Amino acid sequence: MIRYRLRRVAAFGFALLACIAQCARRDATQAQQQAGSLRHIGFVLVAFSPQDKELQAFRKGLSDAGYSEGRDLVIEWRVAAGDYAKVPQFVEDLVQRNVDVIVVESTLAARAAKRATSTIPIVMSLVGDPLGDGLIASLSHPGGNITGLSLMTVDLSAKRLELLKETIPHAKRVAALWDPDVPWHPKNVHDLEAAAPGMSIELKPVAARRPEDFDAALSAAKRARVQAMYVLESAIYWNHRAELLAAVSKARIPAIYGQRDFADAGGLMAYGTNFNDLFRRSAAYVDKILKGARPGDLPIEQPTKFELVVNLRTAKALGITIPESIVQRADEVIR
Repeated sequence: MIRYRLRRVAAFGFALLACIAQCARRDATQAQQQAGSLRHIGFVLVAFSPQDKELQAFRKGLSDAGYSEGRDLVIEWRVAAGDYAKVPQFVEDLVQRNVDVIVVESTLAARAAKRATSTIPIVMSLVGDPLGDGLIASLSHPGGNITGLSLMTVDLSAKRLELLKETIPHAKRVAALWDPDVPWHPKNVHDLEAAAPGMSIELKPVAARRPEDFDAALSAAKRARVQAMYVLESAIYWNHRAELLAAVSKARIPAIYGQRDFADAGGLMAYGTNFNDLFRRSAAYVDKILKGARPGDLPIEQPTKFELVVNLRTAKALGITIPESIVQRADEVIR
């Protein structure tokens, strides 16, 4: 009787082990099948990181469209952190991996992606002037394999300069801090120079490629006796905004920036598009492409949400009184 029971226990054990092995094989097969069905999104970040709130907005856009990371898709992040030299290498890597879509957040990355592939769809989330830069054929029908959103840089530049003039009415000479390594900056400076005389402003461009250049650029602005400064948008300036703001504060030059984070961190004022909104909307382009839409047939969209942020603490430190007309129009006033 004992031997019989032992044989039954052993048989049950073997059966249980066989069942476990079979389940493990089935789970492994399902995991492989799931991995094979996942869509792969390549995202080249020049200024931002995947942890930034702006990229959480992109993820939220994908989630709202019904996608779950790990279940439906994988995002392959490539983070340059302001190192422009890494961008072409990142794009080439994503092309070699044959991702389903490449998303870019800068003109630099958009240019690199367009050079690298004519077949993989490219979605622009933050590109200054895609039409002026020759990235697309038209806003309504971009053509080729690229689509997405435009920052409306030309229109925003003039508006930003107007706001600066309204805030500092006596400003006759305004410095424009620009980065020669950013593809759209030369044209943007040219546009600012064209708009400045109509506002009784003489524009003084000063260049800075690296954080080590900030003090020298601000010193050049001081020698030019500027009364205010316009800071163009750059991945270098964004990633090193603490150093830039420190240099601007040391020079005691009132400045306007394109991103609210500068005003939040101590800059006098900022006016620009809501980046969270643009990143969220770029996810909708990814969704349409994954569902079969051709990127060249998807019209380029423009910003619909803009933010004016004024830092009264900084104004007080500079001895500036912000006009009530600016304060009343501000989306946020830091007191």
